[in-house]
Amino acid sequence: MHFADDYTIRPAVPADLDAARAVMLDTVYRDFGTGYVPSWHGDIIDPAGAYVTPARHTLLVAVDGAGEVVATGALDSRGPAHPPNPRHVAERYPSGVTAQLRRVYVRAGHRRRGLARRLVDELLAFAAADGGYRAVYLHTDPAVTGAEPFWRSLAKVVHDEREDAGGGQGIVHFDVPMP
Repeated sequence: MHFADDYTIRPAVPADLDAARAVMLDTVYRDFGTGYVPSWHGDIIDPAGAYVTPARHTLLVAVDGAGEVVATGALDSRGPAHPPNPRHVAERYPSGVTAQLRRVYVRAGHRRRGLARRLVDELLAFAAADGGYRAVYLHTDPAVTGAEPFWRSLAKVVHDEREDAGGGQGIVHFDVPMP
């Protein structure tokens, strides 16, 4: 059994982008069951343009001992948009001063080893070092096995759309403590 110490977590370099994209696409197809939806997943197709090139954004990868990218985690300075997110959530987390955690995905064979938590710790350290972020936000689909309990262990729920009339998108929105 490998544990988080058996992996290297680092900022993605150009040679990692195809493998990082594959982790992300596999996740949206296999775990989410949505497949690629252009309006939701454009950043997956162009991770360099979304996370590597822009200042204040980052894409991290976890690499196993064989050099394979097995997990991703990203951060950008875009707050949640309204719509589709509730207006009060978008207003609480404006772009520019909100670090949004995105694409924290771990391949199935590498889960339950502390990788996601290490990725989040590194993303939060990046946000803190930036100096310009006032808040850290993320949302998750509670239908994805393990996602909601994981985020509840690290963050505070600010809105659960399942409690809305009609259920909204069914998404849970979180505030992550800034280190």
